[in-house]
Amino acid sequence: MVFEHFALNVSKPVEMAEWYIKNCGMKLVRSMDEAPYTRFLADQSGRVVFEVYSNTKADIPDHKNHHPLEFHFALKVDDADAVKDKLIAAGAELFEDQKLEDGSHLVMLRDPFGVPLQLCQRANPMM
Repeated sequence: MVFEHFALNVSKPVEMAEWYIKNCGMKLVRSMDEAPYTRFLADQSGRVVFEVYSNTKADIPDHKNHHPLEFHFALKVDDADAVKDKLIAAGAELFEDQKLEDGSHLVMLRDPFGVPLQLCQRANPMM
C-alpha cells in the first residue's frame, strides 16, 4: 500500500488551504468550489497530500482546545527558527520550542485555524 492522503474536517477549508499554500509551500492538486469546499494540498515533494474540507455530516474537531499530542502534523525544515518566525508573522501561535539532546530542534505551533503544526529540524533526518 502507498499512503494517498489524510483529511481534516475544518471550519474554513478555503482559507486554511490558502494559508498553507502561501506560507508552507504547499501546492493545490484538487479542489471543489461548492460545499464541502474540499482542497487537496501536496507538500513540496509531491509525495504527501492532505485534504481539508467542511462537511456538516460530522463534527468539526476543536483542535485549538486539544493538546497537540492528540493530533498534529509535522513538516521537515532546515532552519526551525527561521520558519517558526515566518509562520508566527503569518498568524501561527507558538505552543512549544524544544531543542533535544541529539541536536534536533522541534517547534510546535498552532496554525491560524488552531490545528497543531510541528516543525522538525532533525539531527538525523528520517527522510
